[in-house]
Amino acid sequence: MTSPLLRRPGAVPPPDGSPDAGVPWHFGDPFAEQRAAARGAAVVDRSHRGVLAVPGEDRLTWLHALTSQHLTALPEGAGTEALVLDAHGRVEHHAVLAHLDGCVWLSVDPGHAEPLLGYLSSMVFWSKVEPRDATAELAVLSVVGPSTETVLAAAGVAVPERPEGVAALDGGGFAQRRPWPAPDAADLWLPRESLETWWDRLTAAGARAAGSWTFEALRVESLRPRLDVDTDEKAIPNELNWIGSAVHLEKGCYRGQETVAKVYNMGRPPRRMVLLHLDGSLEALPEPGDPVLAGERTVGRIGSVVRHHELGPVALALLKRSAPVEAELVAGKDDRAVPAAVDPDSVPEEQTAPGREAIRRLGR
Repeated sequence: MTSPLLRRPGAVPPPDGSPDAGVPWHFGDPFAEQRAAARGAAVVDRSHRGVLAVPGEDRLTWLHALTSQHLTALPEGAGTEALVLDAHGRVEHHAVLAHLDGCVWLSVDPGHAEPLLGYLSSMVFWSKVEPRDATAELAVLSVVGPSTETVLAAAGVAVPERPEGVAALDGGGFAQRRPWPAPDAADLWLPRESLETWWDRLTAAGARAAGSWTFEALRVESLRPRLDVDTDEKAIPNELNWIGSAVHLEKGCYRGQETVAKVYNMGRPPRRMVLLHLDGSLEALPEPGDPVLAGERTVGRIGSVVRHHELGPVALALLKRSAPVEAELVAGKDDRAVPAAVDPDSVPEEQTAPGREAIRRLGR
């Protein structure tokens, strides 16, 4: 679905093959747009995302049984994130959820609304739910930056204080507080026909118009993965910083839970997601799916690659646990191969593995 904002003066479409096709990539100065999001506030068109609606009496218990998140007690006016896994614990779908007015709304990456709806519809059976594609109904705009609350107040939006809080908007739609891609952010789920009106309202209130490049740069900086870009067919939540935010470890059975619990209890995910600093002296940069090499050995895969206004060219990568984080690496292949180094602050801390700790105590 192509956004009408691409017709605005200065709007630059993303390059061919971008997962953000259909929305502006930037508005002429992507680094200034990133600085606005880091220091003030920027508004980003994310109307290419898919939206599903799940109304019905059994909506919470039904979604609870199908996803990685604990949803049975999700109150009205609250939201969260959730995953759908396959039987081996591999990630198939990621969604941002909002619960309001007797309906759970799901925002998903472009291209995932139809397959996720297909899976959900196949699992209805006798449950009192009516999942539907609501992409034509609602579109998402994201406001990002430390001045988010000030800008939204000037635009007449009262954003809930609690993380992931959801509140209805006058005229339809709702606002949801978000913990990323920056500490201060909010998603506005808006009637699609009012997208341009809200864009003008938010920019008049002080938000700088920004493209998907800005959102992606901040997302990478905050170490938040994106489905199909930072994941491959083997990716499990334990490798991707999704434990806690999108996976609840103390809920009942769901598809793929055995793998998630086993890896968590033994404390040994096969890979870990890190931030790579890339040599920017060459014009070409790696692409998602390219290998990461230590010498002649492949030790990982490249995910999201962006040029950041402060960090320079950076990428998220899934590296094998055996890959030394201080090693000199090469990211990419052929003419896209560039020197790379792991940002040590991005390396996940080693957690105490409950299963290993129990075995250790029994062995005393």
